[in-house]
Amino acid sequence: MKVTQHLWFEKDMEAAIGFYTSLISGSSVQWVSAVPADNPSGPAGSVKIAVFTLGDQRYMAIEAGPLDPFNHSFSVMVECETQAEIDRLWDALREGGSAEHCGWLKDRWGLSWQIAPRRLGELMNDPDRDKAKRVAEAMLKMVKFDIAGLEAARG
Repeated sequence: MKVTQHLWFEKDMEAAIGFYTSLISGSSVQWVSAVPADNPSGPAGSVKIAVFTLGDQRYMAIEAGPLDPFNHSFSVMVECETQAEIDRLWDALREGGSAEHCGWLKDRWGLSWQIAPRRLGELMNDPDRDKAKRVAEAMLKMVKFDIAGLEAARG
């Protein structure tokens, strides 16, 4: 079996997936197709479908007009090795969108992302629960994650 995440875009699907795949290494667009004229979904070209990967995850997208907007019920999490990776992705995805706490943001299409350091999981699972608690407290005060700040909070 294959599991594929599915995203519904009101408009600009190709721009969105082109942008996403340009930001995340190992990503690509496999194909984009317009639904033909004899499809009951609408006039020819009014519906587009695409298949793409972000890193090691497979996605399908559809552009078919308004339905339900993206919300926090579905998000994409990217674990980064370095602060430079976090900064690059955060800045690019936040442009035209909005920042939220704990590494969360919404991009210009309304899709929720969490840009997090891989190290955060290790710090949160420290066997010294006092250290883990300090990291959690620091994390909750952050908007964009700061690896050095998390490490400093651990002590």
